[in-house]
Amino acid sequence: MRIDPRADETTRKERRVVRQVATRSLLVLVRHAQPFIPRPGGPGDHERSLTGAGRGQAERLATELATEQPAAIVSSPYLRAVQTVEPLARFTGLPVLTHNRLREWDSGIGPTPDYARYYAQSWADPSFARPGGESLRQLTDRATAILTELAQRHRGRTVVIGSHGTFISRALIGFGRREVGWAFHSSMPMPAIYRLVFEDGGAVRASGPGLGE
Repeated sequence: MRIDPRADETTRKERRVVRQVATRSLLVLVRHAQPFIPRPGGPGDHERSLTGAGRGQAERLATELATEQPAAIVSSPYLRAVQTVEPLARFTGLPVLTHNRLREWDSGIGPTPDYARYYAQSWADPSFARPGGESLRQLTDRATAILTELAQRHRGRTVVIGSHGTFISRALIGFGRREVGWAFHSSMPMPAIYRLVFEDGGAVRASGPGLGE
């Protein structure tokens, strides 16, 4: 029996496509639902919880996120991020694993309702770091490093990540989305879902609110 070489080439191409799809990783970054705003004398940034409305938002998110069929749920250790993905954990039966490198920006800004003004100043100078804090440029490096590690660790699978607005914004910048800036960050919905697709060749594709094609 004579084998058509063209058919054999088609089979090889199909195998390459299957292999590429199988090793592509999807990270679903979830900006936390509505928390209590920071205030002097209030809980520290890592202890701020979701409001009642925020808890309702998190419950509604669970059904949508479950359609992603996550293999793992990982979160910033900050309470509001963990609480946002807990309903998904109950829905899927997966545990919520926390990782300190997924935490929000160490801004060096104390609890204050006027935090947006200080944030804007830092966005204007990403290399500036307050005493005891990190610069936005340092956050970009931290965010891209840990997300890349998670994508490599979960190759071919989907991971849902409980996260934060500044962390997500700076990660997007680190992965090449140069249109992201203070205006983008300050208008980011809460909660919000961003998807990062890590291709086998190293390319990263991002999608979500406020991002173009």
